Amino acid sequence: MTRLASFTDAKGPRIGVALEDGRMLDLSAVPGAPGAGDMLALIEAGPAALAAVRALAETPPPGAVLNAGAWRLLAPIPRPRRNVFCVGRNYMDHVAEGDRTRGITSSELPKYPQFFTKAPDCVIAPEDWIPAHKGVTEWLDYEVELAVVIGTEGHDIPKERALDHVFGWTIGNDVTGRDLQRRYGQWFKGKSLDRSCPLGPWIIPAAELDALNTGIRLWVNGEKRQDSHTSKMIFDVKEIIHQLSIGFTLRPGDVIITGTPEGVGYAMQPPRTLQPGDVIECEIDGIGRLRNTVKAA
Repeated sequence: MTRLASFTDAKGPRIGVALEDGRMLDLSAVPGAPGAGDMLALIEAGPAALAAVRALAETPPPGAVLNAGAWRLLAPIPRPRRNVFCVGRNYMDHVAEGDRTRGITSSELPKYPQFFTKAPDCVIAPEDWIPAHKGVTEWLDYEVELAVVIGTEGHDIPKERALDHVFGWTIGNDVTGRDLQRRYGQWFKGKSLDRSCPLGPWIIPAAELDALNTGIRLWVNGEKRQDSHTSKMIFDVKEIIHQLSIGFTLRPGDVIITGTPEGVGYAMQPPRTLQPGDVIECEIDGIGRLRNTVKAA
């Protein structure tokens, strides 16, 4: 797998390829490397640039490789240019568990994707901290999600061509203030608390992973809470891109998180909200793990 990463060290932020042995190929240290400015530049440079980076990763130039531990990951796109696009209630069992908490015994599945957004400022890096937001929400919750990174601009995209517009895949954690989500009706407020969108650890190019057919899971303090499969989505990635792009132009670097499976904290009996000190680990097979900790601050 080619693991396209944004990272930083004493020289500042830049992009590279995280190698299997824990080292980092620093693209800024390779003369003429495409898209060496940032991840958005690489995405916009197109398929030829991505192919060149993948070739470099196969035989990394020795002088451009940083040792393990000499760098720190950032979110793959540290600050998206636009809001992160999100899909709610997109796994059947998650719809059912949410309905049970409201006393609804017969779940009606959505007929269309339920879109909302998170502000771009919410995005944080792997190993970064999530505020507990005490005094703001008493129902802080987690949601592991497959994240889609758009590579090619398009609108009114047919479902059968939707994957042609995908640059790659990463992991998102749609951290949510459940009481705020319900209080305000529209979900934006409960979904856009500061630092509520961990993203990472890197981007896997679209062609290297069948992300529509892979495992997805989450742990809190080592306890598995969510364990499902992306094939269980009500609306798959192709349908999501098709529906979102109707009359609306998707642009390179746009991020779409695609819904969470069952096992969220507020639906447990009794409910188990996130607390300071909790360690959340999100995993998607073929991508890796995204780890963050809740802090009181």
